[in-house]
Amino acid sequence: MRVLITGGTGLIGSALIRSLRDSNSEITVLTRSPDRHQGLMQSGVRLVRWDGATAEGWGHLVSQVDAVVNLAGEGIADGRWSTARKERIRESRVRAGNALVSAIRDAESVPKTLIQSSAVGYYGPGADEIMTEQTSPGEDFLANVCSEWEASTAEVEAMGVRRVVIRTGVVLSSEGGALPRMTLPFRLFAGGPLGSGKQYFPWIHIADEVAAIRFLMENERASGPYNLAAPNPPQNRDFVRDLGRAMGRPSLLPTPSFALQALFGEMSTVLLDGQRAVPARLEEDGYAFVFPETVAALRDLV
Repeated sequence: MRVLITGGTGLIGSALIRSLRDSNSEITVLTRSPDRHQGLMQSGVRLVRWDGATAEGWGHLVSQVDAVVNLAGEGIADGRWSTARKERIRESRVRAGNALVSAIRDAESVPKTLIQSSAVGYYGPGADEIMTEQTSPGEDFLANVCSEWEASTAEVEAMGVRRVVIRTGVVLSSEGGALPRMTLPFRLFAGGPLGSGKQYFPWIHIADEVAAIRFLMENERASGPYNLAAPNPPQNRDFVRDLGRAMGRPSLLPTPSFALQALFGEMSTVLLDGQRAVPARLEEDGYAFVFPETVAALRDLV
């Protein structure tokens, strides 16, 4: 399979590249800084420079691939949400999607499939409500960003491209992302629930994230939105209890909501508000999770 990936140097993209490379796929990665990722080039991945906003210099490549995976976007939890940062978070996603649409519109032949990244933040804070792909979008900042992110590539469906939208939960990996940050307090014997601990924590093991993307990429019947999260999302207090047990550490010291709000500002919603998102369509289509349960996933990773 010939695959073009945006955002391929991030946590999910890097793991996806390794998986595709093992199956002898031809991989092209669009990146702002090819010189920083020479290791990928040495392993047979083609790196192409782009500005993250236009199809200039690479648009013709979409005629040469079977699938496009759009993972591009500035990190949500990399810093406090100033007005300028919130705009960068939104624009980085929308511009990347618009660039792909422009490239596909002008292509001699279109790719068969486009995997469009999104997040369970699409649903907004949800208390105890079970959220499937049929649940309406929320109205907060993250929900609006996800809605615009998804819409940025919707036009390719009218061009004959099968489009799958992956609404991903918190990806757990020992190589980066949220988990290493979460384990640090436990290593210092200071771990515990965040805020009330009652908020749901929709997570997915990196192995399942990659396998699910490939499942949807190769399943020609799949289209539309899919929640990529483990089947039974725990509440935060249960997740950190299992994390503590996996590490052989206590999980007794809660971090109060006001402290997180003072430290992170509006971004604290990522930690204090959750979504009880379940992978209804993914399981209906026959995907079998490698790590459906929290304890086994955490033991594997930590």
